Amino acid sequence: MNIYEAVVDIQKKGMTAVLCTIIESHGAVPRHTGSKMLVLEDGSIIGSVGGGETEARVIQGAKETLLDGKSRILSYKLVNPSGGDPGICGGQVEVYVEPILPNPMIVVIGGGHVGRAVVHLGKWLDFRVVVSDDRPEYCNPIAVPEADEYVVCKMAEIPERININTQTSLVLTTRGVSIDTPGMPVLLETKASYFGVIGSKRRWITTRKNLLEAGISEDKLKRVISPIGIELKAETPEEIAVSILAEILMVRNGASGQRMTMKQSD
Repeated sequence: MNIYEAVVDIQKKGMTAVLCTIIESHGAVPRHTGSKMLVLEDGSIIGSVGGGETEARVIQGAKETLLDGKSRILSYKLVNPSGGDPGICGGQVEVYVEPILPNPMIVVIGGGHVGRAVVHLGKWLDFRVVVSDDRPEYCNPIAVPEADEYVVCKMAEIPERININTQTSLVLTTRGVSIDTPGMPVLLETKASYFGVIGSKRRWITTRKNLLEAGISEDKLKRVISPIGIELKAETPEEIAVSILAEILMVRNGASGQRMTMKQSD
C-alpha cells in the first residue's frame, strides 16, 4: 500500500496519522524536496524522509502532532552532531508535519432523553455521532434517530468497538453511579479530548470516591468534567444538550466561554 492509499484507508476507518513532507532541502541530504513519510498511530511508518537520526526526530515531531493536532515545520542542519545536529551530510532540510485527522466524533453513552437531544444537536453541528447503551431498546434508530452508528454493549467494552482518539468527545448521559463506576476506568485510558459526565455534584463526588477506591489515579480523574456543560440554568433535555455542545466547542476551539459583549469606550 502506498502513502496515498494509506491516507484514504485511514480516513475511512476514522483513524489518525501524520503526513511528513520535505518541503525544502539544500546540499547533501539523504532525501530531497517532495519525499514523504506517513507516521501511523502505533508509531510505524510508510515511506521515508531519510532514515537515521533525522527521521527519528521527525517521527518524534509527528507523535507530538498526534497529541495536539497541530501542523508544524521542522528544520534540521546536518553539519555538526556534537552541537546537536542529527547528521554530518552538510545539508539542510525542512519537513512539514501535517496531521491526518478524522471528522470530529461525539460518543453519547446513554440513550435516554438527554442523550437523544445531544445526538440531534451533534448531527446538526456536523459531528459524527455514535450512541452506545447496554440496553438495546435505548440504542437503535427508532429510540435515538440521526446517529451514525449504534453500539449495544457495556460501557467497559466501548473502546473495543469504537476507535476513540483525540478527535473524540465522550458524553456520558448514563443512568447512574452504578453504570459509571465500572465503566469509566477503561474510557479514562483512551485519548478522547473531552470527557463529560452528566449529573449533580453529589453524583460525581460519589462516583469519584468509588473510582479512587478502585485504584484510579487523581491525574486521570482530572480529565473528567462533571457536572457537564456550560452554566445556562438549562432544564429541558434540549437546553442541556445546548449546554453540553457549547462546552465541547469551547474545549475544541480553545475558547474561554465568556460572553462576547464588548465594553463601549467612553
